[in-house]
Amino acid sequence: MGPIIKNPDEYNDPPRPFFEHIVALRSCLINALLAWTACCILAGVFSPNVLSWLKEPAAALEAAGKIRIVSLNLTGGFGQIMSIAMWGGTALSFPFVMYFILRFVFPALTKREKIAILFFLLAGTAFFGVGVAFAYGQLAPNVVRFFDLVNNWIGLSVTEVQIENYVPLILKLVLAFGLVFQVPLILFVLGWLGVISSDSLRSWRRFAIVLAFFLGMVLTPPDPMSQILMAVPLVLLYELSIWGVYFKEVCSGEHGSKKKESAGEEGEPGKETT
Repeated sequence: MGPIIKNPDEYNDPPRPFFEHIVALRSCLINALLAWTACCILAGVFSPNVLSWLKEPAAALEAAGKIRIVSLNLTGGFGQIMSIAMWGGTALSFPFVMYFILRFVFPALTKREKIAILFFLLAGTAFFGVGVAFAYGQLAPNVVRFFDLVNNWIGLSVTEVQIENYVPLILKLVLAFGLVFQVPLILFVLGWLGVISSDSLRSWRRFAIVLAFFLGMVLTPPDPMSQILMAVPLVLLYELSIWGVYFKEVCSGEHGSKKKESAGEEGEPGKETT
């Protein structure tokens, strides 16, 4: 860590010929494709277990005899296997795919950028797990109960729920929350690299709040509860990212230097103000 701290913008990898880059890119793509294929097959093998896991948010209603999750198509089971294999394989293969991509692009990055990317990958996995756990354990069962209450209130007796409609609903909800919880990490890494500042994040706060509620409307089922439960954590995570970038600027001395530079430019003699 000593050389990295002393000179974080140093390139510690020698340049390579163009043809060698092409060969490395081909190897990267082939290895990533093989890893994705293997993970899709693995997810397909365990698709019955994954399907039982996805049906758990509706288990209370099924146990009470209010609904029954069924498929009205002869190919329903095969369709669910393919869907779980694709989604599950993509999620499982993400660390391996990122490993091959990073192995290809790391020679072109500085030490500072390498640390930022590695931190984002490790912390991003943890934040994604927290978002998925929150959506699956707290939000998904409430969303299922909410739609059941709406159906009862309007006078509809929905005793059979098609698996082709139920599984995408739960997957969309769970994955959306997992991705939303990446927002503070992305902003913090951009701030750590000096792309954005805490002042700019504060100036974009109103726009971020509107965007949070828009994403809550688009990425969640069409009910106010799930939309609010996504928008509010997203706003809080945005505020968290502002403080994270601010503390990084304070610790590195960038925040005070930027204020001094701006004050010096305003008070610089010989410049007329209009």
